[in-house]
Amino acid sequence: MAPSARPRLLLLGKTGQVGFELERALAPLGDVIALARSQADLSRPETLGAVVRAHRPTCIVNAAAHTAVDQAEQEEALALRINGEAPGVLAEEAKRCGALLVHYSTDYVFDGSRSEAYREDDPPAPLNAYGRTKLAGERAIQAAGGLHLIFRTSWVYGARGRNFYLTMRRLLRERPELRIVDDQVGAPTWSRAIAQATAQVLAQVLGPRPVLAPAAVSGLYHMTAAGETSWYGFAQAILALHAPPPGTPPPRLVPIPARDYPTPARRPLHARLDNGRLRAIFGVALADWKAALAQVAQEG
Repeated sequence: MAPSARPRLLLLGKTGQVGFELERALAPLGDVIALARSQADLSRPETLGAVVRAHRPTCIVNAAAHTAVDQAEQEEALALRINGEAPGVLAEEAKRCGALLVHYSTDYVFDGSRSEAYREDDPPAPLNAYGRTKLAGERAIQAAGGLHLIFRTSWVYGARGRNFYLTMRRLLRERPELRIVDDQVGAPTWSRAIAQATAQVLAQVLGPRPVLAPAAVSGLYHMTAAGETSWYGFAQAILALHAPPPGTPPPRLVPIPARDYPTPARRPLHARLDNGRLRAIFGVALADWKAALAQVAQEG
């Protein structure tokens, strides 16, 4: 690459929670070409090769996914096309043009049966269709053999889109009592923190004089907020930051076990991820989930 050339970053899924934040976070690194589903449809993997070849990127950042966990139980074939097959096509195209592929996966590739935080080399055992299809995507990217960074994250939320944080804010206004699962533990992770951490990583591997060679750091990393909580603890923190007006009694939060709140998709009980590898290789660590949540609440 000529010294004056700027990296070309092809961002897929620009309207999603993480994609929306990535478009801004990646801008200082190069020329960002941000595409929505209408321009790059992962449910049609056979069309993605032409998209990549048209833009000749230095780096592909795939923030698009089928993320409706319960819905995936009824439409696993569709979820597999989006989460499993499409990332494999992107990986093959990235290898063909010498680009780095960045892709996001999930803590739901694990069954949550162990009490320790999961490391990247722990064997996956997904409990649901979403986890199975995301694991298929990881393996397709790895099998392609090109340059890649796969970031597993968890419990993603933000000030836009559909997520637990926004759902709780609405329900806290509408209902006097909420029953919240208290025995599923994880790390609520702000979409903007994921985007900023991704940019911090890519700043070290893109450009004519990278600090780290992409081939040396290509692989799988965990990327979640520090700390842990349950859905009930997350709801308590949201309520504390969004208390009702004076004179209005706050809703009552009732902790319940997951078995009392059955859902189409089984969730892992303890899906905490160990972020040590991300910190050791790139010097990147996300803030504690409570600090990030306070910042989201402050912004609106």
